[in-house]
Amino acid sequence: MASQGKQSKHVSLALLVACWFVLLSSCKANPISNTEAEALLKWKQSLPDQPILKSWVAHTNSSASSPCKWRGITCNNEGSITEINLAYAGLRGNLQNLDFSSFPNLLHLDLRENKLTGPIPTNIGTLSKLQYLDLSVNSLNGSLPLSLANLTQLFDLGVSRNNITGELDRRLFPDGTSLSKTGFLSLKNFALQYTELGGRIPEEIGNLKYLVQLLLDANYFCGPIPPSIGNLSDLTTLSLGLNELSGKIPVSIGTLKLTDLSLLINRLSGSVPEEIGNLSSLVNLQLALNNFTGQLPQQVCQGGKLVNFTASFNNFTGPIPVSLKNCRTLYRVRLEHNQLTGYIDQDFGVYPNLTYIELSYNRLRGKLSPNWGQCQNLTALKLAGNMISGQIPKEIVQLSKMGFLDLSSNQLSGEIPAKIGKLSKLLKLILKDNKFSGEVPAGIGGLSNLETLDLSINMLGGPIPDQIGDCWKLQSLSLSKNYLNGTIPYQIANLRALQDLDLSFNSLMGGIPSWLGSLLDLEYLNLSNNNLNDSVPTSLGSMVSLISINLSNNNLEGPLPEGKIFWSATPEAFSNNKDLCGEIQGLRPCNASVKKKGGGNMKGKLVIIIVASFVGALSLSIMSVGIFLFLEKKLSRNMLKDEGTSKTENPFLIWYFDGNTMFEEIVEASENFDDKYCIGVGGTAKVYKVEIPGAQVFAVKKLRSMAEGTETENIKCFTNEVAALTKIRHRNIVKLLGFCFQEVHSFLVYEFMERGSLADMLCSKEGAKELDWATRVGVVKGVAYALFYMHHDCVPPIIHRDISSKNILLSPNLEAYVSDFGIAKFLKPDSSNWTTIAGTYGYLAPELTYTMAVTEKCDVYSFGVLVLEVLMGKHPGELITNLHSSIGTSVPLKDVLDDRLPPPRNQKIADELALMQNLSLSCLCTNPQSRPTMRNVCRQLEIQVANN
Repeated sequence: MASQGKQSKHVSLALLVACWFVLLSSCKANPISNTEAEALLKWKQSLPDQPILKSWVAHTNSSASSPCKWRGITCNNEGSITEINLAYAGLRGNLQNLDFSSFPNLLHLDLRENKLTGPIPTNIGTLSKLQYLDLSVNSLNGSLPLSLANLTQLFDLGVSRNNITGELDRRLFPDGTSLSKTGFLSLKNFALQYTELGGRIPEEIGNLKYLVQLLLDANYFCGPIPPSIGNLSDLTTLSLGLNELSGKIPVSIGTLKLTDLSLLINRLSGSVPEEIGNLSSLVNLQLALNNFTGQLPQQVCQGGKLVNFTASFNNFTGPIPVSLKNCRTLYRVRLEHNQLTGYIDQDFGVYPNLTYIELSYNRLRGKLSPNWGQCQNLTALKLAGNMISGQIPKEIVQLSKMGFLDLSSNQLSGEIPAKIGKLSKLLKLILKDNKFSGEVPAGIGGLSNLETLDLSINMLGGPIPDQIGDCWKLQSLSLSKNYLNGTIPYQIANLRALQDLDLSFNSLMGGIPSWLGSLLDLEYLNLSNNNLNDSVPTSLGSMVSLISINLSNNNLEGPLPEGKIFWSATPEAFSNNKDLCGEIQGLRPCNASVKKKGGGNMKGKLVIIIVASFVGALSLSIMSVGIFLFLEKKLSRNMLKDEGTSKTENPFLIWYFDGNTMFEEIVEASENFDDKYCIGVGGTAKVYKVEIPGAQVFAVKKLRSMAEGTETENIKCFTNEVAALTKIRHRNIVKLLGFCFQEVHSFLVYEFMERGSLADMLCSKEGAKELDWATRVGVVKGVAYALFYMHHDCVPPIIHRDISSKNILLSPNLEAYVSDFGIAKFLKPDSSNWTTIAGTYGYLAPELTYTMAVTEKCDVYSFGVLVLEVLMGKHPGELITNLHSSIGTSVPLKDVLDDRLPPPRNQKIADELALMQNLSLSCLCTNPQSRPTMRNVCRQLEIQVANN
């Protein structure tokens, strides 16, 4: 019994000791856990209120206060935090109040793809056990803290796509402490070296000896790549693209285990080290858009694993890397715009995975190999601007996935393959500037998805095949500078999407078909230098979208049709014909019978008298506008009669408004303009959505009755809008279909835009998401092209004076249309062009506060505001104020982009957005003379497209 008691006593003692150890371990863990919880709660308190942190709450019960059950938090067995993962959470705020020293066991910190701002705190270097750190895709700024060099256990470091400048912040050394690692002996010495080292990737990055992935791309680092990166012996991914790095690539990079190396879009120069060819595991190599010279590394695919290889837009010379010929893993290759030499049939092999290859604008020779037909996944083959000869191999037509084939500006000859139509997915076929002969193959009709066809500057003969009408998606067709004959086939009338038609410099015969007038989207028409005869069909005068025409050097005769395009074109557009006549310099006036057809008659005079009596109370200037409008109405009615156009085909043909029938139908359909049909209210008018049975839906802008406002001002706005919109026609300007001017109801009738205004779309969360980056780029371009047309193609130029997001309407496919010309002004060279201030607050050019002189630069300023609004998703009022008050201020693109959309992943779109931001800032110069013209704006936009 004594032994049992003694044994029991020992067991009790053991249990007591065990409990004591458990309690002790608990006591050790809880203080750490509580400290960590307090640090997180303190950080949360400094952030805006957001649902993502709803679970982060404090409790009185100590066991419940552990953060281990909070969202994004992971703990070890002792209850200490090892992981903070709030990636893709929409987290807003900054890191300034997050005390990193409170997390001694943190291994994993992932805050990527959020909305964090401000600098990276220097105390992040206290996370001595940290292995994974990703702060990518935020709006962090300031410097890359040197304290990161203390994170020696780190294997993954990502801060890409932020606004990190790399500049060392003076606040890091407030007491002048000497830091031997930085090389600064004192604060004074620091100040001397601040400028020299500002913006550089710190050399101390080489201390992170276990680093496997280093992502610093899409920031603002400058200076050289630190050679110490060669110390990172385990590094497999190095992404430094989209920065401002300069100097040479360190040779030490060639000693690493890299699989991915991205250096694109920097200012790097010199030759690429041949040691890059030693990277036997290389999968992705991006060198594009730098200033590299010399040869490409010949063994770049030595390991046989290379997938993506881009080195375009540099100054590389010498041969194509020999290792590429048997590199069957290639998926995407871009080497365009260099000075590479070699033979295309000898230097390239068969690539079963290749989808995209561009070798344009180099110095390549040789012939196209049939081997290209074995690259079955190829979607784009671009070889323009080389010295390639021979014929197109028939095997090319086996590439069923091909979408883009550009062989232009080479020395190719022979016939275009008869079975070219088998490339049914082809979007662009560009074979211009070669030596192709034979006829345009009838099989081309099989290209039902084709949008661009350019066969110009070749030696093609015979007629234009009728089958070309089957390419019903064509937007651009150029067959110029060939030996084509016969007549223009009527099947081209099927190409309803056609915007550009160039058949110049051929031997085409017969008359110009009247059906060309049915191509409602056609903007550019060039039929010059052919053998066309007969008269110019009157239907061309009513082509509302046509902005350029050239009919010179033919055998045309008779009067030119009425229409803006014939009034605004240069005399050269109609020169060297048989006997054209008209009111254009260089042409003889038409004979009396022709004049009578378009001249005054009693009906026209009666219209003028009626209008003059109705607006007799108005000023002489407004009367002149009214007379001008109705004169044009009379002339256009005669034109319509000549064409045999009936009212039933389109009740709102411009100038042809039936004041009895259509007036009654509009009033009836809108229930006498009941407010339930009202979709917009302006200073002088209301806009109604009106659907007439058997017709389309219209937007009717009704002038407020005389009792509701100032009579003279209302009528002035009305006449301004009619005058402007009947004078201009452009695909990005809302179309005026008709108008009615009566004492009871005066209104204008427009095509209806289903998606409403740009302002409404941007204000809506759903609308903003639907306006993705590519769509927003299209919106900006549409407005730019419209203003270019108004400022530079109209005589006299037209100034809109009220460019704002409310006056940009969107079609069903979200294409932009400029609207509301109520305060538009014609710039007359013999006038002072002074006026009262008018427009929308927040878009007005600053010079209008001290001068009333209106110039096209007022529209340019408003356009700059609009572009920023499109990029930001809101009016940029505060940003513009800061820009005007801080000369030389730069605004990082990521600070501008609408945070309701994810950052653009497509590089082409990202480049266009950056260009648009730069253009908008130049448009916002306070000095009007420093702003670009819309011609220059559009030219830069086109250059960007060409470069992409």
